[in-house]
Order: sequence, then structure tokens, then C-alpha cells
Amino acid sequence: LSLIGSANMDRRSFDLNYENNILLLDAAITAALRERQAQYLASSRRITLDEVAAWSAPRQLWQNALAIVGPIL
Repeated sequence: LSLIGSANMDRRSFDLNYENNILLLDAAITAALRERQAQYLASSRRITLDEVAAWSAPRQLWQNALAIVGPIL
């Protein structure tokens, strides 16, 4: 059983945004999705609080600006 899609579990996503999810009951597709997720995790890296605290002021400003406009992109 797999659930994949763009919907976030919040009121805005349910009421305002055009979000889609699909529920799949297929062992092969579920296994493929799990493998893809494992690949994403294996190629990612943890970002620590110390690393974020060391960001320069311009980088902090850039990250905050992206956080503000991200939901409307």
C-alpha cells in the first residue's frame, strides 16, 4: 500500500490548493517507491543546528526569503 502525491496535511492544502494524491495497492510499485526513498536518504546529508547557526547574514536572508515565498511558488 502506497500513498504518493503533493498534498500537505494542513487546512490550506485541503481547502485552497489544487493538490493530488494517489493511493496504490500494488506490492511491486510499493517496493519501487521504498527503494527510491532509500536512494534519496542515502544520497542526502544531515544539516545540523550548528551549521545553520554559522550561516552568514546574506545566506540567512536568502533562506528566510525563500521560506516566505516558497508556499506560493
